[in-house]
Amino acid sequence: MDKAQNDLKSKVSVFIGISLDGFIARTDGNLDWMQESGNEGASGDYGYEAFMARIDAIVMGRKTFEKVLSFDAWPYQKPVFVLTNRHFKIQAELSDKIETMAGTPREVVDRLAKRGLLHLYVDGGQTIQGFLSAGLVDELIISQLPILIGNGIPLFGPLPADIRLRHLGTRTFPGGMVQSTYRVENRHSQT
Repeated sequence: MDKAQNDLKSKVSVFIGISLDGFIARTDGNLDWMQESGNEGASGDYGYEAFMARIDAIVMGRKTFEKVLSFDAWPYQKPVFVLTNRHFKIQAELSDKIETMAGTPREVVDRLAKRGLLHLYVDGGQTIQGFLSAGLVDELIISQLPILIGNGIPLFGPLPADIRLRHLGTRTFPGGMVQSTYRVENRHSQT
C-alpha cells in the first residue's frame, strides 16, 4: 500500500478531556482534577464507548502509557502502540495487547495501515501535538471540564501552520462538561 492509498483509508482521531484553561493533566501528570471537576451528577460514558467501537488501535506516548499503567485495571480492548525510542519491559499480562514503536507520525500511520489498522486513536499531549503538526489528525473530540487548574500539560502547542477546523457539534452534560467535535479541514497541508 503506497502513501496515497494510506491517506485515503487511514483516519486519526483524538478523544480527550481538558480543563477549561486548556490542560490535559497537572504538570506531574496527575488527573485528580477530572474526578473533582463537578461532573458527579453526570451518568454515562460521554460517547467514549461509541468512539472506541470505531477505532482499530490506540497510539500513545510513553508518558501516557506509564500513566495508564497506574490505573486500577487495563482500560483497553484494542491493540495499543506505545511510541518510544527507548526499550522498556512490558508486563507479561499485557504483552499481547501492547507493542512499542518508533518513527515519525507519518511512518507510524503507514506501518499500522499496512497491518489493516486504519482508524487510530491518538492520545497524550506530545503525541497529539506531533500528529497535528504532521497534518495527520482528522477529528478532534474535546471534552472541556468546568475547572481551572492554572498550570499543567497543555493539549496544544506550537504548530508549523494554522489548522482550520470545522465544528461538527457540541453536547453538554450534567455537571457542566461540554464536549465539542471538530473535523480538521486542512489535513496534510501543514507538512
